[in-house]
Amino acid sequence: MALKDFLVVVDDTPASAARLDLAAGLAARCDAHLTALYAFTDMVLPGYIEAEIPQVLRDSRRQSRKEQTDNMAAAFDDVMRRHGLTDRSEWLPQEGDPTITVAVRGRYADLVVVGQPDPDRDRDQLVAQPADLLFECGRPLLVVPYAGRFSTIGERVLVGWNGSREAARAVGDALPLLTAAKRVVVMAANPKPGPNGLGDEPCADIARHLSRHGCRVEATHVATDVVEPGDTLLNMAADESCDLLVMGAYGRSRFRELVLGGMTRFMLHHMTIPVLMSH
Repeated sequence: MALKDFLVVVDDTPASAARLDLAAGLAARCDAHLTALYAFTDMVLPGYIEAEIPQVLRDSRRQSRKEQTDNMAAAFDDVMRRHGLTDRSEWLPQEGDPTITVAVRGRYADLVVVGQPDPDRDRDQLVAQPADLLFECGRPLLVVPYAGRFSTIGERVLVGWNGSREAARAVGDALPLLTAAKRVVVMAANPKPGPNGLGDEPCADIARHLSRHGCRVEATHVATDVVEPGDTLLNMAADESCDLLVMGAYGRSRFRELVLGGMTRFMLHHMTIPVLMSH
């Protein structure tokens, strides 16, 4: 299935502009429609209960929000004109909890583009949380790092493969991007041997499957007890100049990942390139 309907999350964070530009460029390349969801919620003023806020402060807060929304809408229009998406785009401001709002609206999109929260800058802002959206949205997420600009993605793609249901789902969701890529590298980090693992030739089966779709694909694997699997993937992405990572998310429960650690949790904290994730 072609990717024809994108949803990008825009917000008041410094990384929002680069995320919007990336999503617009990808939508233009895929000949897709792009909806920008500006989900916001007003924080309670310190020292006040919401019902006790004086009317003058309510009016001031409402005016400030309107001005910010108008500025964001103008910036959106400028990006759409630059990418030739004026007739294939929609600006959608909506008040409410960003994660819940994005989860609901994202169910009507082929791909949801969301930002990686910045633990330093976004601490005092309510922003959409990718870890929650993976479970609640029901659609693949393209998570964009808060640091850096990524003008082009999908030319050189790294697929993190472990043979799981989640990894298979991610490959299927990313297939339109994989078939259009100039190069696809499928990699297994510390693959498990045997009939219930990835076999004697890790990644050979999934590489063969992708080649039947016309992908320019190669397979590799790395076995090491010195480097963590997440670092192994990111190192490979850097070594091969990949601009997109595709992987499954949460192959085990969130509680176990919270206690024991896991690839999804690691990548959401340490990603260096955009990551397409599916659960």
